[in-house]
Parts: sequence; C-alpha cells; structure tokens
Amino acid sequence: TLEVLSAIFFFLSQTFWGEICGFRIHGQNVPFEAVVLDKSTGEGVIRAKDKLDCELQKEHTFTIQAYDCGEGPDGANMKKSHKATVHIQVNDINEYSPVFKEKSYKATVIEGKKYDSILKVEAVDADCSFQFSQICNYEIVTPDVPFTIDKDGFIKNTEKLSYGKEHMYKLTVTAYDCGKNRASEDVLVKISVKPTCKPSWQGFNKRIEYEPGTGSLALFPSMHLETCDEPITSIRASIELETNHIGKGCDRDTYSEKSLHKLCGASSGTVELLPAPSSSANWTVGLPTDNGHDSDQVFEFNGTQAIKVPDGMVSTSLKEPFTISVWMRHGPGAHEKETILCNSDKTEMNRHHYSLYVHNCRLILLLRQDPSEAENYKPAEFHWKLDQVCDKEWHHYVLNVEFPTVSLFVDGTTFEPFLVTEDYPLHASKIETQLTIGACWQDNSGHDNDTETVSEPTSGGNARMAQFFRGNLAGLMIRSGKLENKKVIDCLYTCKEGLDVQLPEEVASAVKVEFNPNQSSLTVEGDDIDAFDKVMQHISYLNSRQFPTPGIRHLRISTTVKCFNEESCVTVPDAEGYVMVLQPEEPKISLSGIDHFARSAAEFESQEGVTLFPELRIVSTITREVEADAESETAEGADDDPTVQETVVSEEIMHNLDTCEVTVVGDELDGEHESLEVDMSQLQQHGLEMSSSNLGLVITGVNTMANYEQVLHLIRYKNWHTEALFDRKFKLVCMTDRLSVTSRNGVNVIHTASPVEHANNAMVQPNFINPVHHASVDLSGHNLVNAHQASVVPSAATIVIVVCVSFLVFMIILGVFRIRAAHQRTMRDQENGKENEMDWDDSALTITVNPMEVKNKTKQNPTHLGTTSERFSGDYHAVAVFTSAEVRHSTNHKGGSLY
Repeated sequence: TLEVLSAIFFFLSQTFWGEICGFRIHGQNVPFEAVVLDKSTGEGVIRAKDKLDCELQKEHTFTIQAYDCGEGPDGANMKKSHKATVHIQVNDINEYSPVFKEKSYKATVIEGKKYDSILKVEAVDADCSFQFSQICNYEIVTPDVPFTIDKDGFIKNTEKLSYGKEHMYKLTVTAYDCGKNRASEDVLVKISVKPTCKPSWQGFNKRIEYEPGTGSLALFPSMHLETCDEPITSIRASIELETNHIGKGCDRDTYSEKSLHKLCGASSGTVELLPAPSSSANWTVGLPTDNGHDSDQVFEFNGTQAIKVPDGMVSTSLKEPFTISVWMRHGPGAHEKETILCNSDKTEMNRHHYSLYVHNCRLILLLRQDPSEAENYKPAEFHWKLDQVCDKEWHHYVLNVEFPTVSLFVDGTTFEPFLVTEDYPLHASKIETQLTIGACWQDNSGHDNDTETVSEPTSGGNARMAQFFRGNLAGLMIRSGKLENKKVIDCLYTCKEGLDVQLPEEVASAVKVEFNPNQSSLTVEGDDIDAFDKVMQHISYLNSRQFPTPGIRHLRISTTVKCFNEESCVTVPDAEGYVMVLQPEEPKISLSGIDHFARSAAEFESQEGVTLFPELRIVSTITREVEADAESETAEGADDDPTVQETVVSEEIMHNLDTCEVTVVGDELDGEHESLEVDMSQLQQHGLEMSSSNLGLVITGVNTMANYEQVLHLIRYKNWHTEALFDRKFKLVCMTDRLSVTSRNGVNVIHTASPVEHANNAMVQPNFINPVHHASVDLSGHNLVNAHQASVVPSAATIVIVVCVSFLVFMIILGVFRIRAAHQRTMRDQENGKENEMDWDDSALTITVNPMEVKNKTKQNPTHLGTTSERFSGDYHAVAVFTSAEVRHSTNHKGGSLY
C-alpha cells in the first residue's frame, strides 16, 4: 500500500458566541478525521485515519461542518456552521512494474514476405497515475534477430524470412513504463515461418505397402487438400492405379484360358488356339514366350514366327454364330497387314475364308461366305479404327459374329464398325483349308494371291507364310454355336485388383464417385472440401487373389479446382506414389504316394487294370516365422544362447488346381498293348475335362485339390501284353495359380528272366484314356519260354545233361548280366541324382519342394516336358514321378500262376 502524507487543511471559523469546539465530517467510510487546533480562532486540520492507496481510490470527496461550544457548561444551544465540501486527491508513486497480458505469444508468417505487423504484444501497469501506469517502451531482448518492435508493441520483420534458413524464431520481449520500471517478467514470442503456400495434397504417403490376403487397404487415411484459403466452388480429382505392367493390364487369375472361360460361364464349344505346350497340345512349342514376366502365358510374335493349328481343332467353315476372343498387345507398325488368325486354302487358290488382322491401327475381320444359290454381294470385311490397337498396351477383344452382323467388345466396351465392305461369296471348291496364327498360309504356285510374302520359304514346296504379326497374343479362343453375353465378357476382363471406396453416409450425397470398367481409376467430384477429404480418406486398394503378383503399382492423383468465376483459380500439382504389393507367402505343394509297387501280370491284363495313384495325397502348406515371447526367452536365457532360433509354424492351406498332367517317361504308349483309363462320368461330375495323346493325358478345370485327388485315384493303367513290359515310368504334374514346382524321381528296375521264372519291373506312367499305338518293347533275350513249343529230344540222358549244363551257363550269364545292369543303373541314378540335386526314397514318394528354387533348376535340367515347365513358369505346379509297377511271371505248362 502506498503511504501518502496527510494533506492538512486549515480553515477558520468565526462565531459571535465564543469558541469552536469541533468539526464533523459527513459521508460513509470516509478515511479522514478533522481535529481542532485552535478553538478561539477555529483553526483545524483534516488528516488520514490510515495509509491511503491511490490504486484503491484516487480521490475522496466529503462534507465538513463546524460547531461551537454552546451555552453553559453542558453546551446547550450549540450552533453549527454551514457545510463545506472537501476534495482530496491522493498522489501516486511508481511501485508497480509492467506485466504482460499473455504468458507467451505465437504467430505464423509465410516466407518471402515483409509484414507491416506480425503480432502485437501488450503489457499493463497497476500504478494509478498516468505517468506511472503507461507503458512507454517495448524492447526485443534477443540479439541479432530480423525483427523489430515499436512503442505500441507491434512486431514486424526487418527482412524477408526463409523457411529453409529458419523454421521458427524465439524472441524475448520486455516492457518499460513511463517511470522506467522494467517488466517483472519478460515474455516469449514464437514466430513460425511457413513455406510459401502452395495448393497441394497434404498427408500423402508415397510408399504404401500391401500385405497379400489382408483385404482392403486405405490409401490416403490422413490426406487433405490444402487450398491456401482460396474461395473454392468445385473440386474434381482423378485417382489412377497403374497396373499395365502387371499381367495383361492388371492382376488376374492365371488359370488356362479355357478354365477361365468355364469359370465365367462359357463352358461349351470353346477351343483354345494358343494353349500352353503340353503332351496333348504341342503346336505352340516353338513360339517364344515372355518367360513369365507377365505372370501369365504370353506368346511373342516378332514378324517371323507363325504356327499352324492342327486339322480338326476348329470347323473348316464357321456357319454357326461364333465368338473369337483374344488378348493382344500391339504397337504402331508398318503399313502391311498383320494377321492374328487366318483360315486359307492349303494349295492353289490362296483364298482367305476368314481372318482377323491388323492394318494401319485398324482391326479388321474378313469373313467370306460359302457358295450359295444367289451370288449377291454380302458383307465380307468389318473395319474398326481403334486407338487401342496401336497403344502398346494389353486389351481384351471379343468378336460376336452372327452374320450379317458383328459386334466388337474391347475391354468390355462395345464398338461398332465404321466400315463394312461387301464381296461375292466364295466359289465352290474341294480344296482343304489351313488355320494359322501369326500369319497367313499361302501357296505361291496358285493365283489370286493378294498377300504379302516373305523371302524365307517354309517346308512344303512353294508354300509360304505371309502377313506376319508383330506383337503379343494370349488366350486366343473360338467358341462355336453360341455368342458370348456381356456378363461373360465382363467376367473375362475383370481384374482381381483395383481401387475401391466405401462412402461415409454423411458425405454420400455431397460427393460423386465414378469408376472405370476395370476399377484401375476413379473420379471424385464435389464442392465441400471437408466432405471431399473424407471420401479421399476412404479410397482403398484391394487384391482378391490368393497369391497376387508382387511389385509396384504406381498411383497418381490429378486435381482440378474451380472458384466462383467457374475458372481454374488454384493449380494443384499431381500427387504421385505407389502401392508395393509384398511377396506372398510361398506355398509348398506336396505330392505324396507310393513310388514303386509290384502287381501281378494278371492285374495289368484284367479289365480294371492297375490303379496308378492309389494313395496319392496333394497338400499345400505355408511356413510362417513366429516370434517367441520375450519374457520366456529371458527366463530361459535364450538371449545368451546363440543356437536358439525363431519358431517356425507350418500351416496347411486350401486352393484350387488348374491342371494335372500324367505323362509317360521314356517310350510313348503303344495303343495296341496298353492304355490309361478314367471314369468319364466321375470327371464330368467334378466339372473336369480330359485330353489325351500317346504321351499321356491332361485333366483340366479349376477345382479343389480334394476333387483332383479323387479323379487321379481313378486313373488305371492296363497292359494286355505284359511279356513285352520291361520298364514303365510316369510323371504327374499338377498346376495352380502362379507357382512353378518341378520334382523328379528315379528308380532301379530289376529285370530277371529264366525258363522257370521271369521277373520284370515296370514304371507305371499316366496313360491317356484312349489306347494309342506304341512300339513294342524289346526284352533283349528275356522272352518267356513258350510252354506249347514242340521239341525234338534225342534221349532222356541227353536232355538231362543239356538242361543242367544250359541252366548252369544261363544262370552264370544271367548273374553277370544282372550285376552289370545293376551297376550301370546305380551309376546312372547317381548321375541323375547329381543333376537334379535331389535325393529320393524308393519306398514312398513325399515331395516338398521350394517352388522358387526348383523353378530355376527346371530351366537348367530340361526334360522332354521342358515346354511344360516353360508354359507354367508363371503358375504353381508340382511334379512327381511315381515308379515303378513291377510285374513278376512264373509260368508252368498250362494254367501257371502269375504273381
């Protein structure tokens, strides 16, 4: 409290009756009192009862009245004076220091700009006087900073600030009152430097990792659009997921094209013209492929390769409604015709009955009608001018032909021909036709040659290939008798990966979202920034494949912003990043079963035959590493033991198979003596199909491993000429989506023959259902004795001697032969084992192969099915060799038993 000297006021009061005895102060809570100094003169003084505080009350006003002593000793008839008003002002002293109103101050500035004022600091002083309560000066205490402050507390920068030089400045500021008292506490001022505001997407992670099998993954969970406070009226963003480098434009199931058609509902009348090389479809063996780079079976045509489709695969004349579908990647080329598919005369006239080709970035279908009664002009060529034909990207083409109309679907979108030309029907002819892919077949000796030729002739006299295709083809199919509907076409084209969005209910009506057909891009439109940001934060990536193709998928966000004038007022740069699809857990496919077994010759010759894979089991597992519990490791001292390893857990998984192929190893099957048979009703019941040749059989169709097991259990091998059975081996190959696994097994074959007993071990190989011709096996002197053969015997003694000596010599020779044969087989098996780098137990086959390791080994150790390994380089498949079926003979004169 400020101690103030009492102001003394003297006043005189006169009276006619005598002295002044006192003063009376009128007012409430007046902190003063009046005291008489001289009664005779009426002089008195006003003084403070206690210390005065200017800050509590700066001025005091009250009234005072004097009174005399009255008459007599008791003061009767006392007289009062009139009231006088007293004004007292309390003088101030500088007892308080300035105090800032805020504990700290913050401000944000944009780099590269000089401000007249960034922020204002303010201090107050509790003194009551004008002199001591006013703040006369502010000061920045921090030295060497590019800021200044004026007497009113406004701070500004003295130079342009740079975000790169300093992100934030911290200043200490003090204040002084007019009495030069400094603030009791200085204040901290923080000034953040913000980069020049550029409209852009904020909170966007450039790398987004996707774990296979985890469902949808939000791509932009924390992203928002920075518009720098511009008055926005509409926003449009396009999000693109780049998948053109994955497979045929995106991640799709890599089952065979025929299986995919069946899965999509096109199960009848479908012929695959570019199948994977196999024992039953080998006309694509010579074509170069992409070696699995596209995770699928893709054939390359460089302008010099073409193939002939075997006769009978497709009807010579396509009178019925039919569909042609193909995946094609083609870039700008020369001005010559480039043939995809062509059916032309084998000899003489070189007429093209129907063909599909590319010319000057146009897709053209030629369809010449067969002779008819009325030789009128009819539609013959259908032209489509499409950018997709020459953009070097994968596209799916489907042509539905129902003469005289042709409908074209490209990536699920319909296109009408811009030009249709007419021509006369073909003249009647008995000339056979040749169906080719990648070029047209023609005979130079004929006439009406309207095709381009190449300088290198092919085999077959003057026959040549012409109009070679340059590009990539896959999945070329013809379906006769029925047109593909839109649902099937969309199914064939649909990707297994893409963008997705789940719109929050509160913003569903405020924002519009549209997808392209394969969901690789979408557009978002709206006028509310907050709602727009919420939709963007709910956009996700999804890959529904069990084993997706790993790698990068680039992301790009293109944004257009408009203001009130309906023009682009803010430029938002494209935001780019990528989704990294991680490597899926590698499954290990195990084929287990008996690899060597013996059956009686009678069983091989019986009507049922011998079951080839009676105990076959197909199992797929994934191995995962599980982290051990930290506490248990510490308790057991695991940290100190360098031999402790992480826990590995093997989990069995279920997935589908696409194909199982049973092939004979060694000589081809002899249809006159042996065959493979399967219950066709069981195949059809499981929705599977089968094709066969003299190399084996192929079962196709997407189905479960359990159903494939059941069907493989039904395969039976029959041989009704067991005397010629020396060695028989079969190899089983089962394939599924994307994995390549190859395993082989060898076996020692024991072969013994004598006049009394003949032993023959046979490797059982998968045969086709239909019997096929095969050259008989030469047993090299191990033929059985014919019990009905007549002999001329000179005498009984001679017979005994000859038989004994012959038997002795035969046993010696046979022993030496068996020892040498066993040694040679052992050496050969050891060499094979070194080549294959695998050891096998002949008692039972249980194969568990790392798919990625064996994939490389199969390329180094090709077999006669090397083309099969190439074809499935992008697929999961397991191969097992089941060996050997042993046949033992024991013959008597008649009715001898075979065991």
